Amino acid sequence: MGSTTLAKGEKEKKHRGVRLWAVAVWLLVWQLGAMALGQEILLVSPVSVMLCLGELVPHWDFWSAILFSFWRITLGFLLACLVGTVLAVLSSRFGPVRDLAAPLMRVIQSIPVASFIILVLIWVPSRNLSVVISFLMVTPIVCQNVLGGISSMDQKLTEMADVFQVPFPRRLRYLYLPQVAPFFRSACAVGLGLCWKAGVAAEVIGLPDGSIGERLYEAKVYLNTPDLFAWTVVIVLVSLVFEKLFLFLLDRLVARLEQN
Repeated sequence: MGSTTLAKGEKEKKHRGVRLWAVAVWLLVWQLGAMALGQEILLVSPVSVMLCLGELVPHWDFWSAILFSFWRITLGFLLACLVGTVLAVLSSRFGPVRDLAAPLMRVIQSIPVASFIILVLIWVPSRNLSVVISFLMVTPIVCQNVLGGISSMDQKLTEMADVFQVPFPRRLRYLYLPQVAPFFRSACAVGLGLCWKAGVAAEVIGLPDGSIGERLYEAKVYLNTPDLFAWTVVIVLVSLVFEKLFLFLLDRLVARLEQN
């Protein structure tokens, strides 16, 4: 089971990988487009963005903004993983819980992010807005994926575990985890990108002091296009690094539990 899961994971990684030559081509297209347009206020070149990043990196305000947003968005994501998983388990065991949770999850997924941000801003201080928004956006994804994984489990294995009265800790480790883990991982892969998009959008609207969203808003107000692009690159890089690191640790954890 463990080797099969790892083999599938490696195969999926190959298909999901981004080729460096493709990135280089798009950077070249970006550079040529900026040179052809000749208006940095409309489209700044990647070279100018890198120079702007070089100016931002040495300052503590740059790192404090990243830490401010990273901590809150990550907290919202982790809370969503926890609550979404617990809600999925309860929904799989208790019909009324599933019936009550279903419309709520649908509503959360249907309401536009901007509307949610404005509504939540009425009740939550702007400093914590990105935590709540990230949590709300990711929870339905985790809940539905984990519930789908539980529902697709082999019923013969669960019946056999009932017959032999297998203790719950052993069921969790050797029966539930291998079958539900791929669904949870898929939810995390989708949720990680969404929580950063929604979290930063919340900061742009709520404007908490010292956040990445505030930096983006200031760059837009003052028509500082290099800064705007530079902070956008920062968001992409931080989100990508966190996603790769989190999924790597998750894969290693699942593999270790399956092997032991």
